[in-house]
Amino acid sequence: MAGGNWTRVSEFILMSFSSLPTEIQSFLFLIFLIIYLVTLIGNSLIILVTLADPMLHSPMYFFLKNLSFLEIGFNLVIVPKMLGTLLSQDTTISFFGCATQMFFFFFFGVDECCLLATMAYDRFVAICNPLHYPVILNQRTCVKLAAASWFPGFPVATVQATWLFSFPFCGTNKVNHFFCDSPPVLRLVCADTALFEIYAIIGTILFVMIPCLLILYSYTRIAAAILKIPSAKGKQKAFSTCSSHLLVVSLFYVSLSLTYFRPKSNNSPESKKLLSLSYTVVTPMLNPIIYSLRNNEVKNALGRTFRKTLGLRNCIL
Repeated sequence: MAGGNWTRVSEFILMSFSSLPTEIQSFLFLIFLIIYLVTLIGNSLIILVTLADPMLHSPMYFFLKNLSFLEIGFNLVIVPKMLGTLLSQDTTISFFGCATQMFFFFFFGVDECCLLATMAYDRFVAICNPLHYPVILNQRTCVKLAAASWFPGFPVATVQATWLFSFPFCGTNKVNHFFCDSPPVLRLVCADTALFEIYAIIGTILFVMIPCLLILYSYTRIAAAILKIPSAKGKQKAFSTCSSHLLVVSLFYVSLSLTYFRPKSNNSPESKKLLSLSYTVVTPMLNPIIYSLRNNEVKNALGRTFRKTLGLRNCIL
């Protein structure tokens, strides 16, 4: 003990779903394990097919490949530990492990917001300025935009995790969540966190709300351009090229908003856990499914890739 009721915390306890009966926790483990495997396989297939198929060597699929990398990373940060707490009932996580989990959670979360905005810009150029699309979004520009999308997460996550875990913690070390998210960990701090909370609000505005506004602006321009297309078939074709991305954005931002921007009176820890599952576990699984089922180019490329793989296997055998 030091400084009154302050303690030197060496580990945290993730409350996770410990309030539920063991049978339900076992059932949840099975469900989340299936979702986890589907997420890894689905996003890995997207990465492999966009690399292997020349027909998908375009800006749209280059950014989709980056999104799949992000989703895999996002899932690896959250789900394995959650599965461990459900299976073995070992809910402890070290001080460093908690800080590391929070760092990568913010790193991938911020980068996903930025990348979704970049993908919206790609669709904006493709529909609103199609003749100059290959010139504006050439390979060099795409690499720069991808790098710009990946970069912001590092300084934001570094400051957020380092600052929060430099605070002294009170007597309890129980984190009422299934991963080390900022709000439940912040509740354990016994120091003035007003400045940190201001920083968190500014960070949210800069790296969550501004990308969201850019996406809304892009789709406002896209909608106006589509409405000017004279033929119904042309409108349908133009809309189909951005419908998958629009659905992914909607899933991500709606679940994120319901989790972090609801009134505190309606934001119980248990409801927040359920909402957090939507963007940490469910959405990363749905993204490759959405892009595969709603995109004929991806479906055709998957078919060609499987046929090539089977052909090579038959030749070897």
